[in-house]
Amino acid sequence: MAEYYATLGVDKTATEDELKKAYRRLAMQYHPDKNGGAKEAEEKFKDITEAYDVLRDPQKRATYDRYGEAGLRGGGGGGYQHVDLTEALNIFMRDFGFGSSDMFGGRGGAGGARQGGDTKVAVPLTLAEVATGIDKSLTIKVLDTCDTCTGTGAEAGSTPQRCATCGGTGEVRRAQRSFFGQFVSVAACPTCQGDGTVVASPCRKCKGDGRVRVDRTINVRIPGGVATGQYMTLRGVGNVGSRGGGKGDVLVVFEVEDNPRFERDEEDIFTEVLVTFPQLALGSDITVAGVTGTEFRIKVPAGTQSGHLFHLRGKGLPRVNASGTGDMHVRVQVWTPEHIGDDERRLLKQLAEVQGSAPAERNKSFWSRMKEALGA
Repeated sequence: MAEYYATLGVDKTATEDELKKAYRRLAMQYHPDKNGGAKEAEEKFKDITEAYDVLRDPQKRATYDRYGEAGLRGGGGGGYQHVDLTEALNIFMRDFGFGSSDMFGGRGGAGGARQGGDTKVAVPLTLAEVATGIDKSLTIKVLDTCDTCTGTGAEAGSTPQRCATCGGTGEVRRAQRSFFGQFVSVAACPTCQGDGTVVASPCRKCKGDGRVRVDRTINVRIPGGVATGQYMTLRGVGNVGSRGGGKGDVLVVFEVEDNPRFERDEEDIFTEVLVTFPQLALGSDITVAGVTGTEFRIKVPAGTQSGHLFHLRGKGLPRVNASGTGDMHVRVQVWTPEHIGDDERRLLKQLAEVQGSAPAERNKSFWSRMKEALGA
């Protein structure tokens, strides 16, 4: 199994910026065009690109950190596969704005149609929704093809013309020599802004852009166990690209609301239940509600101490992109009434006379008991 952190030469605590710097340095070193198409360099380029593509994605990285590469291939990665050379080159171009030929003196891409940009939408979730997963209907604002000019950007009766400045490529280039060889810097054409065409009579509705902003409703199934900051990508349902370009993606980012009754540690949840002294001293059955409201019964043995933690296996949250469920941990704490009646006061005084003080060893500090346990 590939060790992605070692492949990039970074620590497991590496930040996003450190990952990007490491990847760019190695990708420049092993890029196929830089190495004459050597098979060994090509394989290395694919390995480092795959490692970077996993670790740059918070959800994939969390899955990989917990379950390794096997988690990415199973439920954790949605059938994740090793990247091929074409995909590796596309990832490199996506994140650094270069094509392989643009970097090393070859032929660049043409202007005209361009992929639409991605759209990010935040989705608030309750802890109960996280526990079960939920279907959400989201309304988002995106750029869609103008129905008046059908995306050309030109008024009826006219058509876009090839840009004279860039010859229709949408780019202007400048060659430079460097230590690595010839580099070609590529910038969007200042005349056509990268489209490769010029609209002399812009469409009145979209003002020549070929796109208009609309509300679009999408349905998404959010799996159980997600956490704040994680996201899922909906491919091809975002902004339409200019001049007939494909649609971008929608990034659905999760924001899980705090629940005052529970604390969360990944798939495990923690809660407290107040009980009376007789319930702890004599033993009792107590009821505790889970995240979804389902009630569970706990048998409290006689003599249970306040602060004791009970563990309910499999009653926590589902593991996102993996099988199994976390646990619910229930801490019992003695409830001290702020106001007591005459009968209660009388009984408590009788108990105090019979019981006396707590055992001396219970009054020792935590560190004192720890030293005794260690024989210090």
